[in-house]
Amino acid sequence: MASSTILHSSFSSFLGGKSPVSLTPISTRIPISSSRKQCGLSVRAEANSIVLVEKSEAEKTFRLKTTYLEKIVPLLKEEFNYSNTLEVPRIKKIVVNCGIGEAAQNPKGLDGAMKDLALITGQRPVKTRARKSIATFKLRAGQPIGIAVTLRGNIMYSFLDRLINLGLPRTRDFQGVSPDSFDGHGNYSIGMREQGVFPEIRYDALGKTRGMDVCISTTAKTDKEGHRLLALMGMPFREGGGQTVQVRKKKLKSHHFDAKKGGRR
Repeated sequence: MASSTILHSSFSSFLGGKSPVSLTPISTRIPISSSRKQCGLSVRAEANSIVLVEKSEAEKTFRLKTTYLEKIVPLLKEEFNYSNTLEVPRIKKIVVNCGIGEAAQNPKGLDGAMKDLALITGQRPVKTRARKSIATFKLRAGQPIGIAVTLRGNIMYSFLDRLINLGLPRTRDFQGVSPDSFDGHGNYSIGMREQGVFPEIRYDALGKTRGMDVCISTTAKTDKEGHRLLALMGMPFREGGGQTVQVRKKKLKSHHFDAKKGGRR
């Protein structure tokens, strides 16, 4: 449950006011317990042991943008040997979209989803419509099937600040974001199962649980540069990379069932 201080900081940072929450790079160990075994997973945001956002800077307006211009740009320029400051990777835009399959049968649900996404991002989303008709899915061309919003400028940095410091840490069973979700050109995508992790959405007023996709578009030419840019901003990438290995039961083949039938006879 978020405290009144965190709730106040999220709204104040979104509106350009003072915010006491800091973007300190984290390095922590999260214990995961189960009935069979216990294991630990390390989550960190690599920043070369440099505190990018200090307590004195937490009260600045658009603190993530200020930190990027004052600290992250010189670090990237020195690390990748850029000759010009304009070559340093930056975030161009953030696209947030949410698919709503029951929009045709429940128009009120579409309006409610638009209000929730507007509260989270601070910008009114637009409806995305089907391009062609598909009879199997009872879909017609031009029918609204989802919503999307494109963020740029100061509002983009404010949303990314709240996503890194409020949304992701409040996610249930959070184990860090995957470092393998880059598209090969420095762009990164995150899928979230619940919108209720943002303090703007009230749990008592939340109806059907909805997820959303966040696509972060950067000017980085490679995934390594894009990964380094987001890591310096505080993105908690999962250490080691790759997806968590799940142990599955071995499927039985046909000759196993034949042997059982033969034994019964």
